[in-house]
Amino acid sequence: MTSHSLPTRTLGRTGITAPALGIGCWAIGGPDHNLGLPMGWSTGADESAAIAGLETSWELGARLYDTADVYGHGLSERRLGRLVAQVPRDQIVLSSKVGYFTGTAEHGFDPRHMRRQLAQTLDNLGTDHLDIYGLHHHDFGPDDQWLQPAIDVMHAFKNEGIIRAISLRGPHRFAPDRLSTPPALRGNKTARFRALFDLVQPDILAVRDNLLTPAASSEGIFSFADQRNCGVLINKPLGQGLLTRSHSPDQAPAFGDGDHRTRKRWFTAPALAVLDDALAEIQQTIAPEHEDLIALALWSCLNRTTNAIAIAGFTHPGQVRANITATSRVPTDEQLSQARTILAEAQARLNGDGQVFLDE
Repeated sequence: MTSHSLPTRTLGRTGITAPALGIGCWAIGGPDHNLGLPMGWSTGADESAAIAGLETSWELGARLYDTADVYGHGLSERRLGRLVAQVPRDQIVLSSKVGYFTGTAEHGFDPRHMRRQLAQTLDNLGTDHLDIYGLHHHDFGPDDQWLQPAIDVMHAFKNEGIIRAISLRGPHRFAPDRLSTPPALRGNKTARFRALFDLVQPDILAVRDNLLTPAASSEGIFSFADQRNCGVLINKPLGQGLLTRSHSPDQAPAFGDGDHRTRKRWFTAPALAVLDDALAEIQQTIAPEHEDLIALALWSCLNRTTNAIAIAGFTHPGQVRANITATSRVPTDEQLSQARTILAEAQARLNGDGQVFLDE
């Protein structure tokens, strides 16, 4: 692997620029529940670690930070607001999202609720505008009754100068659907996304992608974005730690209450054993150091398109430092291809063993 500094990226036609590795702030919202499901991180409760991680990321050159109103029900935004208060506002790129928290509103995309949530987000962050504001999911109520109102208010926010760019999730399954709707009845999430894209006309796509994502899914969404000059925020590039060999199958992690990972089969010992075999092979043949594994995972995403910024989360400053410094180790195309082949085989084995979510 060669070494060079992290490049600056421009998010498509928005003109928004930032270093290619952004900071995800979901985990620092701590443990939480929403819509009857665990949706937080039991390992992200420590406030001092969260603040130290944010400050470390800034010192090491990160400038884009991604959060949402539902992450800790405002806690993530308030913690990020501590950093915002310390740095020049015109040098930090702030992204948040709306829709997963409903409160007492009829729906999370009721435009009056969205306006109240945006005002609260701005208060939490200590700013008068967001650079990026996103529709956090694709459920707009029966017969999409809240779709057009949500589109109208998002574009109103942009016209009013409260937000600079609108983001839309790439193909996405609304979390409660996994409990209420059998897999055969859920519909085609890619077709759904494309229909929504034409209506919303977003500036930026928020896309899940990593070395465990099927190749056809990745290549399709990035070429789609490039053709439309959309910026892309890539989330889960490290597979929430699964791709860095952070969890041992000999001692599967025991997550606390309010942690979304308690629902995910890939964090159980049998699945971790499959991943560990694949990652061991990669370390033996391609990436011997832990930092090399991180670099492979991050650059597998960053090489998708020059319109993309990868978003890596954290719970303590050591992770931030490891992630940012690892990006200086740039793998070759051949190394990335080898890693993709090995992990595609692992992903096929994992999918063949059953659903990703334990409660499906």
